Amino acid sequence: MPTVEGTPIWFELNATDQDAAQAFYEAVAGWHVAPSPMPEHGGYRIAEADGTPVAGIRGSIPGAPGLPGWAIYLATGDVDALASRVVELGGQVPFGPVDIPHVGRFAMARDPQGVMFAMMTPARPGESRAFGPVPLGTERTLGHGVWIELATPDPEAAIAFYGALFGWEKLGAMPMGGMGEYAFIGRGDLRPGAVMPSAATGAPARWNWYVHVADIDVAVATVRERGGTVLQGPDPIPGGSHSATVADPAGNRLGLAGPRRAA
Repeated sequence: MPTVEGTPIWFELNATDQDAAQAFYEAVAGWHVAPSPMPEHGGYRIAEADGTPVAGIRGSIPGAPGLPGWAIYLATGDVDALASRVVELGGQVPFGPVDIPHVGRFAMARDPQGVMFAMMTPARPGESRAFGPVPLGTERTLGHGVWIELATPDPEAAIAFYGALFGWEKLGAMPMGGMGEYAFIGRGDLRPGAVMPSAATGAPARWNWYVHVADIDVAVATVRERGGTVLQGPDPIPGGSHSATVADPAGNRLGLAGPRRAA
């Protein structure tokens, strides 16, 4: 079954120290991380949750595509056509499209507000299970991405841009007082995340993603024990779970979402 346009299909960390990143995220997210079995991937490491690939960790290479920290890959049926559309809409494509052996064809893009994201046409559409936006009370998505979130200086312009690319629409919003609104985005059954103002909230202009953890309090305690920082939360979210924004010891930001077992 073809993947719906705009579905998050991969998450990738550009790490200055792969060993340190692997140890931190295995402890916090419960992943098993191992080198890719394909030599042509050049030491790329694959993070798995229950045997399912969900994310990658690669070493920083001067001049290589990517950005500091985590990148979100959004699916498209034709990455070359979408790259051209990005430019038409006022964005930039600083790298690609290029092929990744056995994986697909991808490009790194920058939206008109300067926020980076990746887009990919997978070699085998429909196979990715990195993202699973199902109720957090289920066990199927432990260690998987369950939400994406864009902080941007111009939410309305961003929603228009990504809507033109992926058909997303604004599907309601949650008022945040003087910080503006938290606008939900999606298309049909795909409701991947939300958009919020970066200036009013003080959040860096960037895409963030949230990984499902078994116990939010245990996860944030592990972040601190392993040298990371808890930037916000845990805060209650609809459905009875909690979320937190954290940074690993190198300063890379990530969201966590899960239940408060002790409550």
